[in-house]
Amino acid sequence: MTIALPPADWLTVVGRRVRRRITGDGPPVVLLHGIGRTLDDFAAQHELLAPDHRVISLDLPGHGGSAPLDAPHTLPALAAAVAEALSTAGITGPAHLVGNSLGGAVAMRLAADDPARVASLVLVNSAGFGREVTVALRLLALRPLGRLLLRPHPAIARRAERAIFHDPAYVTEERIGTALAAARQPHAARVMLELVRSLGTWRGVRPQWREELLAAVAALDLPILVVWGDRDLILPAHHLAAVRARLPRARTHLFADTGHMPQIERAAEFYTLVNEFWALPAARR
Repeated sequence: MTIALPPADWLTVVGRRVRRRITGDGPPVVLLHGIGRTLDDFAAQHELLAPDHRVISLDLPGHGGSAPLDAPHTLPALAAAVAEALSTAGITGPAHLVGNSLGGAVAMRLAADDPARVASLVLVNSAGFGREVTVALRLLALRPLGRLLLRPHPAIARRAERAIFHDPAYVTEERIGTALAAARQPHAARVMLELVRSLGTWRGVRPQWREELLAAVAALDLPILVVWGDRDLILPAHHLAAVRARLPRARTHLFADTGHMPQIERAAEFYTLVNEFWALPAARR
């Protein structure tokens, strides 16, 4: 059973506007999107999960319809902002965190910084497990090339969407339009560059924050599921080997013929897998 999604609305968090969508009732689930993206990347999962869960999806600070932070946009700053948004929305107890790409790293950071807020982690093609990342993001770390590459242009948006999905049928005009609208926000390029340059260089993702974060997450007594698409062009699927080495108690799953967003390309399978994971005794504590 699914329900029709209401439009996203806005929450005021410490005087800053945050775009969010909240539906359903039950155990809380928080859905976190990737860099340069919006909560719309979780629309299908939001609809599937809402009959049995209290589901909240957010535009991260400076993304989509959410205002930017006053401070620089870094991984700890995003995690703290998510915690503030959850408190303002009345979600103060443990929640299942589901994060795609950058959203996975934000979820891990939040779990490491405030473990009482987290019931489990579902990491979807998550940042943080390896150095390799698409050349498009690495080039953003180069000045002044970064701002040039972030110009909002239909051809650039279409190319980016095409890199995200293995099946080109998911590269719809609606998704391209959403990406363009997000890129046209006056602060979008600044936020993107701050994040990219804090997390990596033109050589790839910095090891320092990855090592510290994975060590902190490995020390938590927390149920973790990590999934990947085998045709991911953004963060390669062989990062799953690092998951198994660094988080040996985590469950893993590889989706066949799937790109960077299994929650969209394999929506029903993803939903079933996540629900089965949450039904396990360790995830229901």
